[in-house]
Amino acid sequence: MDTKQIEELVDEIIQGADDRYAIIMKSYQTPIFHYCYHILGNRYEAEDVTQEVFFKAYCNLKKYSSIMPFAAWLYKIAYHHCIDLIRKRKWTKLLPFLMQDKESQSDIERHIENVYFSEDVFLAMQTLSVEERTLLLLRGVEEKTYEEISLIMNKNAASLRKKFERTASKFRSAYSPLGKGGSAHDESKQIAREY
Repeated sequence: MDTKQIEELVDEIIQGADDRYAIIMKSYQTPIFHYCYHILGNRYEAEDVTQEVFFKAYCNLKKYSSIMPFAAWLYKIAYHHCIDLIRKRKWTKLLPFLMQDKESQSDIERHIENVYFSEDVFLAMQTLSVEERTLLLLRGVEEKTYEEISLIMNKNAASLRKKFERTASKFRSAYSPLGKGGSAHDESKQIAREY
């Protein structure tokens, strides 16, 4: 969905066409859910937060300014909401979803685990702060530009670029001694190269 389409939809919704908000949700729900899931490490929390992000965005739609890309605005809401949730639960480390019963996992959850979070990648991600993990996910997985990430995280784009390089290096260092071969390690190696 391009910028003009989003602006038109936002205008229609503000003028009372509430049913048009479903189009926005359909376009952005999956990426916002994936992002929240990566940060929180818990499918059920991510589902709840995703709904809360869209509710908060809907309630604040009149405050949205086209100066910021709409997707970046949604990710910013999601970022702050996830940080608030982590603070509330006095987070010390993510719950290891790798221990969950495989049959209880959704297709999305299995896909995320298989593609992004083999055990080695999961353990390496644990060595990163929430901010570092967010930066790595937004840049490496979501492929956001540094300018978009700066809007989401309220940080300078140039400093984010440097921080990303340090974070990617930290991730690779934490990841490299973990794997001993096998298919999970091979998948993780692919992801490590992407970062």
